[in-house]
Amino acid sequence: MASSNSKPHKIDFFFDIMCPWAYQTSIWIREVRSQIDLEINWKFFSLEEINREEGKKHPWEREIAYGWTPLRIAAWLRRIDVDLCDDWYLAAAKALHEDGLRPYEEATARELLASIAAPENTWDEALADKTTHDDVRRDHEESVNKFAAFGVPLIVFENGRSVFGPVVVPPPRGEEAMKLWRIMNDYSEINGLYEIKTPKTSRDLANIAETFDSYLRTREWRTVQTPAP
Repeated sequence: MASSNSKPHKIDFFFDIMCPWAYQTSIWIREVRSQIDLEINWKFFSLEEINREEGKKHPWEREIAYGWTPLRIAAWLRRIDVDLCDDWYLAAAKALHEDGLRPYEEATARELLASIAAPENTWDEALADKTTHDDVRRDHEESVNKFAAFGVPLIVFENGRSVFGPVVVPPPRGEEAMKLWRIMNDYSEINGLYEIKTPKTSRDLANIAETFDSYLRTREWRTVQTPAP
């Protein structure tokens, strides 16, 4: 654990509740936070918007959207208490990626919100408040325009360097989590370093598919992927 005299670490963590990769990384970063003084600033990114096909509606033009609606709830909660936003992301993402539930459906969302002791009127207020669209869109546009984001997880370190990833399944625990944290910090300090990647073998892909099984069976959308620039 960090000593009382240690300088706290701060990061921005951009996520979309829809993304199974970001969920795995969020478990890892919470494990890191349990071991050091780390402040996570949760910020929003929309896979629906970045992968929107020409002629289709923007997610903020839909009454209910798979990823955008849960992010609007997160935005409303973040205004009240950042810990509620943190709790909602964990609960909603776990529901989708592990339990085979759909957090964009009202009944499921209300149950999840109750489980984290969110205000009883959260679903109604978050969706009635049109400015929650603005909060989500502001974060998303920051990630794209300032950091050239094409997907999540995206971490921005205190030195202003943004890093896509780490893409890690399963998320490491204990000292392995801290080892990865140190690697990521070092990575962020090396100018001109843009990518390190491990090719996925057929066994790797099988293991990932097994981990993502609930998500793959639950989702109602077709995967569209914007390639990295």
